[in-house]
Amino acid sequence: PRGGFLFPGGAWHDDLVLDTDARRALIAVARDAVAAAAEGREPAAPAPDAPELQDPGAAFVTLRRDRELRGCIGHLAPGQPLWRSVQEMAAAAASRDDRFDPVRPDEIPDLRVEISVLSPRRRVAGADDVRVGRDGLYVSQGPRSGLLLPQVAAEHGWTAEEFLAQACRKAGLPPDAWRDPETAIETFTAEVFGDEPESGIKN
Repeated sequence: PRGGFLFPGGAWHDDLVLDTDARRALIAVARDAVAAAAEGREPAAPAPDAPELQDPGAAFVTLRRDRELRGCIGHLAPGQPLWRSVQEMAAAAASRDDRFDPVRPDEIPDLRVEISVLSPRRRVAGADDVRVGRDGLYVSQGPRSGLLLPQVAAEHGWTAEEFLAQACRKAGLPPDAWRDPETAIETFTAEVFGDEPESGIKN
């Protein structure tokens, strides 16, 4: 999936993607943060030089081991520099995803890192406005909310309606809650890359 990047002033450029050097820098930041969390130390990777990584950005970091999910945490609001968001979310994915035990130091060589840089969300009416493979979902009703990244629907082969139902389940809502006018449905795009061999980026 292709996404964009938030530049100063809040303008979103949907046709811009991070170049290979910027992606490598973020992967290095993320891997260092994962190792630091596992080893009980502070991150050591320096702030990247790329100007676009200093601009506000929201990101999720996903960790996999043998292609199985090992941790995934992120945030939606671009409240700090993108590289810092990636650093913090990588550490959180390694140590604070309550679905998993914290990552151990001996696991680090086998972990693969995937970063999703998110666009702003936009409100949509329903399944007809959701494009599987491009859009991620954020559904909310009252205090309950659930988010699924764009790549999840493609990985599972879901239709737009199935994707919405799964997002509702993640929010703790009935699977058909997306049809309820009280449920807010928002979509977003993401620029997704990682250190898997097929991504063309290795560390």
